[in-house]
Order: sequence, then structure tokens, then C-alpha cells
Amino acid sequence: MAYISFTKTKLAYGWLGNMFAAPITYNGQIWRTSEALFQALRFEDVTIREMIRNERSPMSAKMVTKPKEVKMKRVVEPMSEEEIDNMRLCLRIKFEQHSDLREKLLKTSDHIIFEDVSKFKNSARHKFWGAVNTNGQLDGQNMLGKLLMELREELKG
Repeated sequence: MAYISFTKTKLAYGWLGNMFAAPITYNGQIWRTSEALFQALRFEDVTIREMIRNERSPMSAKMVTKPKEVKMKRVVEPMSEEEIDNMRLCLRIKFEQHSDLREKLLKTSDHIIFEDVSKFKNSARHKFWGAVNTNGQLDGQNMLGKLLMELREELKG
């Protein structure tokens, strides 16, 4: 069984991650990364969404949400089916709008894709989206990897 893991955007498979600088257009607005859109979809407040969209880096877009979590009503519960659907949407948009990335995804063949979250070993949230490879066994739900592989299968068809 062959694995493809990704962590940082500058590394070999970093383009698979949501932090990768691949601008996308959603509802007529440009988002610098799929991460920014994903974070914004968690909130119904337009002001917060715009704050997220206007951040220059994907990490700062993510960090905008942290102090707002308590004050603002979330639209989506973390790690819920709806959040998985939002991630699916963000990935679909990213790969539909970037043919070079779509081709790279198709070239991953049938390899198992996962975000390597080994530096966050005990984090349930990180293990929800990613996994840790321990002697050829993935520890984690790997939802991001599963969604990427699901999209890859759709694109093959």
C-alpha cells in the first residue's frame, strides 16, 4: 500500500493542503486559499467572513476565527457532516479552478492520501482531518485525505 502524505505547502505534496496558495472564486468573491473559504463558511456574520477573506495568509485567516468563536454564532458545528460537506465544496472548487492541481491529483494514482498530523499526535481535531502513519497503519479519521481521494475518483470518471 503506497501513501502520499503532506504537511507544509512548500514540500512535495503541499499543494494538497488547504493552506496552499491557490486562489479560488466562490459566489463572485476571490479567496486566497481554500482554507480561508472553509473558515468563513463556519460563520453567518458577513463582517467576520470578510475579515477572513481579506487576510493575506491562510494561517492568519484561520486565526481570525479563534477570538470570534465565543461571540459569534457558528453556522457549522466543527467536525460535523455539514463541515465535511463544506470541506468537500472547498476542495471541489480548488481542483475545478486549477487544472494544474487537478492533473497532479490524478497522477497520485490509487495512493492513499493523508495530511500528516504527527506533530499534533494527541489532538482529536487534527486526527479528524488527518492521520499519523505508524508502521504502515494510519491512526486518525483522515477526513481530508478521504475527501481528496473521493474527488480524485470523481475526476477519473
